[in-house]
Amino acid sequence: MKRADLLKSASLSCGALAFSPVDAPFDVASAAGDAQLDRLLEADHRDYYRRHPETASIEGDRSGDERWDDPSAAAAADEAQHQRGVLAQLARIDRTHLSETGRINVDLYAERLRDAVRGYELRTHLFALNQRGGVQTDVALVDQLPFASLRDYAAWAVRVDAWPRKVDAVIALLHEAVARRMLWPRVVMERIPAQLDRQLTAPETHPFFAPFARVPAGVSPAAAARLRERVRASIAGGVLPALRRLRAFFTDVYLPAAPADVGLAHVPGGAAIYAYLARVNTTTALAPRAIHELGLREVARIRAAMESVAPRTGYTGSLQDVFAQMRADPANYYRSADELLAAYRALAKRIDPELVRFFRVLPRLPYGVVPIPASIAPDATTAYYQPGALDGTRAGMYNVNLYRPDQRPIYEMPVLTLHESVPGHHLQFSLAAELGRLPTFRRAAYYVGYSEGWGLYAESLGDDIGVYDDPKAKLGALSYEMWRAVRLVVDTGMHAFGWSRDRAIAYFLDNAAKTKLDVTNEIDRYITDPGQALAYKIGQLKILELRERARRRLGARFDLRDFHAVVLGAGSLPLDLLERRVDAWLARGPSRALGSRPRGEYGVPVVLGAHGKAADTDSD
Repeated sequence: MKRADLLKSASLSCGALAFSPVDAPFDVASAAGDAQLDRLLEADHRDYYRRHPETASIEGDRSGDERWDDPSAAAAADEAQHQRGVLAQLARIDRTHLSETGRINVDLYAERLRDAVRGYELRTHLFALNQRGGVQTDVALVDQLPFASLRDYAAWAVRVDAWPRKVDAVIALLHEAVARRMLWPRVVMERIPAQLDRQLTAPETHPFFAPFARVPAGVSPAAAARLRERVRASIAGGVLPALRRLRAFFTDVYLPAAPADVGLAHVPGGAAIYAYLARVNTTTALAPRAIHELGLREVARIRAAMESVAPRTGYTGSLQDVFAQMRADPANYYRSADELLAAYRALAKRIDPELVRFFRVLPRLPYGVVPIPASIAPDATTAYYQPGALDGTRAGMYNVNLYRPDQRPIYEMPVLTLHESVPGHHLQFSLAAELGRLPTFRRAAYYVGYSEGWGLYAESLGDDIGVYDDPKAKLGALSYEMWRAVRLVVDTGMHAFGWSRDRAIAYFLDNAAKTKLDVTNEIDRYITDPGQALAYKIGQLKILELRERARRRLGARFDLRDFHAVVLGAGSLPLDLLERRVDAWLARGPSRALGSRPRGEYGVPVVLGAHGKAADTDSD
């Protein structure tokens, strides 16, 4: 999953439903105090979109289409102060007058606000960009917006006009980061100038100009021509000079100040920042040492499984020998980007019809399989998913990296597709979005431990789905699970225990059949996104633990479809609340919790996510 804000927009409505930790939402009476909570969350929802117009645009609210987010220190301080005020208002609400829904949503929302305020206190906003995200990747927004009307093009023209001001605000913020030594290491940030160079192009070939290559017939040609010229002039006179200013700042100021060593241990207050990021991402209180040791145990377990599969691949020698032969064999790669994309699309279509055997409810929102934009692909990971719009106006997108097909092994494609599309991210995020009786901030929630844990759990279904029918694909799947176990070791190693980048890369290569390019990009990702990669394995292990608990408790009555319905039926949750939800379902008994309900109770019909041509246009 691509990076998402931990603080999502608040609810437009919550008093009309009652969320139970046992079942998906169902109709019960609201409590008297829910209306007050409704008003507060509705107001904060509007405020969040006002402060984050980019998120608003992506999620379907077009009221801020002319603006960019304000990355300045003043804006961060103002938002933190606002969040403290909302926390104070939540604290004044009488919980005895709330429904169960209201109490749960107050707790979840207050926790997110406290986390956001704590992040501000730790000055995490000073890490304003890295090689994977920031103002230099704003070009990707073009592919996430609809351009269907003259208003869309007019709003885009205003937005392009305003972009240089955002760049200057980022430069000012990064000057403060330099002064406070809140910097990512030089070895990773040296990638930024090349990213900027790829955008220093003629205005007509800059990504910001791309919408004018496909103006729909319903837009006035004369009006479109005027806006086209305006945007061309804005790129020439504003965007390109801003890119040059940012590049000069990076080469002259940021990079000379950036540390040589990796890890938050080399940043002022780094231990506290890492503890905060580990807690927020995993939604657990696990300490770095416990996570590191868990990773070592998982690496040993998965390595034993890999050694049992490796002899069946047709390659010989030690596990390392097999890895090396798999990486080097041209038969394990497609020759062109077009062939690679076609194979990803065919694989997704192969998985789709199998889902009905594992899930009672499937999302109606389709998804597309599309390339990662070429301007960011060299520094991007193998793939990522971008959720569709909450209102259903934009499909979900499975973005695949076509840069250097000779580094994209065929044997990794099945496991990657299970994780990023179905039954992984697309299924989970789309079902959550279609839970119409849940409030907006719950339907859009992204708890990393849950959502990425589900994605990794989805990979474990590949044997039953039938896509690990080749020993190389099975070894590729184990290698991906190993990848997530290795993360527990190298992420904590670099940020808590003094590991170097080279040591982390070597450990990764020793234990997984991934290419050197992928491994290097992954390690660099962990360097500038501390704690996020811990969540995958921790979330997966919790879901597997809960499934085994249900299987033991229910015996012959256990139905995997029922278990999946309970896990997915309330959207993304902290792992402790997910556990409470499953335990409550088990305490009530599956027949009472699921069997007596109407099939459409989740608010989504049993319809496969389709790959219609219209969906295959843009795609974590």
